[in-house]
Amino acid sequence: MPSTLHAAPPPVTRAAGSDFAPLARRVRESGLLDRRRGYYVRAVGLNLAATAAVWGAVAWAAPSWWAVLLGVPLAVLAARTGFLGHDAGHRQIAGSARGNRWLGLLLGNLLLGMGHGWWSDKHNRHHANPNHVGKDPDVGEGILAWTQDQAGRQRGPLRWVARHQALLFFPLLTLEGLNLKVGSLLFLRGRSRRDQVVEGGLLVAHAVGYLALAFTLLPVPQALVLIAVQHALFGVHLGAVFAPNHKGMAMPEPGVRWDHLRRQVLTSRNVRGGLFTDWFMGGLNYQIEHHLFPSMPRCNLRAVRPLVREHCAAVGVPYAETGLVASYRQALGHMREVGEPLR
Repeated sequence: MPSTLHAAPPPVTRAAGSDFAPLARRVRESGLLDRRRGYYVRAVGLNLAATAAVWGAVAWAAPSWWAVLLGVPLAVLAARTGFLGHDAGHRQIAGSARGNRWLGLLLGNLLLGMGHGWWSDKHNRHHANPNHVGKDPDVGEGILAWTQDQAGRQRGPLRWVARHQALLFFPLLTLEGLNLKVGSLLFLRGRSRRDQVVEGGLLVAHAVGYLALAFTLLPVPQALVLIAVQHALFGVHLGAVFAPNHKGMAMPEPGVRWDHLRRQVLTSRNVRGGLFTDWFMGGLNYQIEHHLFPSMPRCNLRAVRPLVREHCAAVGVPYAETGLVASYRQALGHMREVGEPLR
């Protein structure tokens, strides 16, 4: 795989500032930015019904150890809930900011135990400056390193992790479900009293309800394993969806300024596929289209793809798209390349 650590697409010219406008106008006229309330009513209703049915199956299978296998569909359904909460955060569902916020609180805080306010703050900063070190929290310093400079600053056990991070990536994702909940709670420390009461109260309600359900339906050992299975696979599922979208794509150097079209397209990668890939990734495999039009209903992203591809070709902007396996190979290859100097 060619090095992506110092990818340097062509600089923006004076005329490039208007490159996005014709595409935006064409997409608005297509109606693909319109709300899809019927779709979301069905999606939320089916997801709630399926989740209730799986918990009913847990009650039926209890106290057998076979019940812990139902943590697998619970993890998949939790990811579907996460996708819907994501859409509420982008104001794709309801017609008002208030309506979307409350949908996000109910889907995220109450049903998932993941803070809507925390996620929205983090995710909106990512969308504003994708893959931009110092601005995008998704490539900030942490357990994993996204640039060789970050890897070189790691110390102690984290230096060993950076050295082997490509191999450790998916195992570490088993902790992401727990990390999302911890991050949501820590975020509330600096928030207003109202946010602490509303968001914190819903997070507590989720924790109490979830634990009560698990330990009421199952003996303690089986309940603990079910919780561990669901949270581990939930983290892996989300990581498997979001990792191919930007890892290994262009990372703007400090001081570099790209127009909206290039800032979003050059840093994003689409994952090509059919019905299974679209379902598995929730339609977010059309990441270029999602970044260009974040308020577009997720179910419309596939339909707008031909317009975006055609426009990028017309203005000479590279449009990255690959298969699912190749996308993981490229993302992990980038992580391996980042840690290479430490080996």
